[in-house]
Amino acid sequence: MSSDTQPAPTFPNGLSAAEAARRLQEEGFNELPQAGARSIIRLIADVLKEPMLLLLLAGAGIYLALGDMAEAVLLGVFASASVFITIVQEARTERVLESLRDLSSPRALVIRDGERIRIAGREVARGDLIVLAEGDRVAADAVLRECDDLLIDESLLSGESVPVRKRPAADADGASPAAAGGDDQPFVFSGSLVVRGGGIAEVMATGPRTAIGRIGQSVSTLETETPRLRQQTRRLVMAFAIGGGIVVAITVVLYALYRGGWLEGLLAGIALGMSMLPEEFPVVLTVFLAMGAWRISQARVLTRRAAAIESLGAATVLCTDKTGTLTQNRMMVARLVQADGTVLQLVTASPDAVTAEFRDLVATAVRACDPQSHDPMEKALQAIGTEASAEASLQRRYGLRPDLLAMTNVWSRQGGSVVAAKGAPEAIAKLCGLTGAEFATLQARIETLAAEGLRVLGVAEARWSGGPLPETQQGFAFSFCGLVGFADPLRAEVPQAVAECRSAGIRILMITGDYPATAAAIARQAGLDPERVITGTELSTLDDDVLAQAARTPTAFARIMPEQKLRIVSALKADGEIVAMTGDGVNDAPSLKAAHIGIAMGGRGTDVAREAAAIVLLDDDFGSIVKAIRLGRRIYDNLRKAMSFILAVHFPIAGLALLPLLTGLPLLLGPIHIAFLEMIIDPVCSLVFEAETEEDDIMRRRPRDPLEALLPRPLVLWGALQGVLAIITTGGVLLLAHRNGMPDDELRALVFFTLVPVIVSLIFVNRSFSSSLREALLRPNRVLLSVIAIVIAVLATSLTVPPVAALFRFGPLHADDLALTAAAAISTLIVLELSKFRCAPR
Repeated sequence: MSSDTQPAPTFPNGLSAAEAARRLQEEGFNELPQAGARSIIRLIADVLKEPMLLLLLAGAGIYLALGDMAEAVLLGVFASASVFITIVQEARTERVLESLRDLSSPRALVIRDGERIRIAGREVARGDLIVLAEGDRVAADAVLRECDDLLIDESLLSGESVPVRKRPAADADGASPAAAGGDDQPFVFSGSLVVRGGGIAEVMATGPRTAIGRIGQSVSTLETETPRLRQQTRRLVMAFAIGGGIVVAITVVLYALYRGGWLEGLLAGIALGMSMLPEEFPVVLTVFLAMGAWRISQARVLTRRAAAIESLGAATVLCTDKTGTLTQNRMMVARLVQADGTVLQLVTASPDAVTAEFRDLVATAVRACDPQSHDPMEKALQAIGTEASAEASLQRRYGLRPDLLAMTNVWSRQGGSVVAAKGAPEAIAKLCGLTGAEFATLQARIETLAAEGLRVLGVAEARWSGGPLPETQQGFAFSFCGLVGFADPLRAEVPQAVAECRSAGIRILMITGDYPATAAAIARQAGLDPERVITGTELSTLDDDVLAQAARTPTAFARIMPEQKLRIVSALKADGEIVAMTGDGVNDAPSLKAAHIGIAMGGRGTDVAREAAAIVLLDDDFGSIVKAIRLGRRIYDNLRKAMSFILAVHFPIAGLALLPLLTGLPLLLGPIHIAFLEMIIDPVCSLVFEAETEEDDIMRRRPRDPLEALLPRPLVLWGALQGVLAIITTGGVLLLAHRNGMPDDELRALVFFTLVPVIVSLIFVNRSFSSSLREALLRPNRVLLSVIAIVIAVLATSLTVPPVAALFRFGPLHADDLALTAAAAISTLIVLELSKFRCAPR
């Protein structure tokens, strides 16, 4: 053990079982509050509170009160289906998060009543002595009482990818732990990982009182961003409802005044009201988001809040962590430098990548490693070298010490011993006795490697023949072998994902707790090309306006504290940006919650980060972020297509309901016909347009303006143009047939059979705002083919089966009548396609 002064723990033999039980009773278990977990009953209750679904159910109740069972049942079925899809998706998400939470719960080896026992991490109490060994996950915040060559990975809290060195506590150390990160601290933190050495620590804080717990509590005080799309839809529905109500009232009064029939006017008003009631809008929004969550789950991306998907289409800034998000969160040997300055750049982490002249350097570095190491740097060296134990046996180890940041292994073999050392280059230079020009040359090489963002170790070798080994490493006559540069390698998919984000007009800001040189190097490799690297110290001197202005240019942030990440996100939001934030560590949780879209890594991420995020990447693939953004834009595109279709379709339906009032014609479309048309519109909007593939230029556009209306003026005008043309077409057929003396039942059938194909033609027109009719016809959509087949079958049934024809009050149609309906639909399609490139929104 280290010889540093070590204050005795409060209980030298650990807590007694009784004392531990008492403290657990008073202070609670060592676990984080699971406020995010929701039962199935709570999920159902939350979904049923959704105003859009309440509107659907209210609409069904109105139709039921009016005696229109078919429409009431139809709306009820759609509401139930939407509720079912949403509940199944969110319940599945909660189950997966629960399993991730269980996997991440560590066990702990504690000393109680003088004996070492292994217990569940949640049963660790304040004052417990926990025994730390390589590979252990620290169960609680604690102060070290003893330690030997202890290195701990605190990246989940600090953002630093390299483990930090620890020392035992001294009497002068304060009772309050410092922040995570930095060498030679006597504190260990819950959730961190022991990568080398061991020790005994006394627990200072558990559960919500740990560093992880405090961040989790701060997350719970942040408000989640309300999706703008839902607000816009509510306003749109209200506008349609008020306008429709006014038109219905006018219709009933005009029928009563000019045609003398209150009953006929009431029927006409009911039909017109059904044609104008905008129940498709909430159906479309709810189904699109629920189905979008399901689709994105097929790419191993969980959506904790489905509404966040549509926000992705408007994201203008993507703030990303470095360690484990852009990089692989593992060390790889990237450079080898011999004593004479010869450099080898390694592309792959395998022994084959090392050329013959560098094998001695690698062999010496591997001999200086612990054969069973968890240290990421030592594992990286072992990946490109050979087993040291194959040629000798380990005789003695000299560990790191605060006054000499180097470690030495002595290997015995026939003819003597081989001594291998590695550590901080300055420490290795001291062991080798380098001075003057030699040291200056070495320092220049170190700075060159550091400028590339590499972690640098020096390697030295010595021989020992017989006799007792020296007490310290300084007793060997070392010769300098060279330098090893380590990198946390970039994920292979990152450059392509960054390029796609750039082409889509999304700026990427890297925010990390790592050093500026490392941050700049990784940013360049990823293709971010930062013009400036702002450190945490510099950021603390900037006000929010200056910070937002600096973030408008390609920028990387380094040595950033958790509260500063939150400040960056807040400044970007105040500057009008739509912010997506990625991360996996506890230090990312507040900014994940505050961002418009929080994206957490599920594989290695912490519970706190996953609970704070709206989207969880199960495979930790940065490229999945681009898939999610692409899907968010596709959903919004298809939603606008559906809205345009809804707007266009309601023109001819409402027009045919009003036409008898204006022309003196008999009432042709009653509630049963409107209900049937709604049966076409609802599945078309909810399923056909939702299943549409994305436009070719979807990732080459600028992000949409988040303040843009769901139905902007160009889209309203385009929908109105379609609707007016549909009215002209169907109305023209109606007037022509009526002039030729066609009976009312045949006239009703002809108008209805004209209207339905015209509606189908509007589907093809709205499948794309930019592509041609040929592309729209050839673009695969099996749902569309199914809907068209069902419509044809139902139409044929309504015309050929006498009871159904009687229900619809349809008379027989002849071949020339059907040819006229087909011609009307085709002519509508052609005219609108010719108008698309001049009038359709882009």
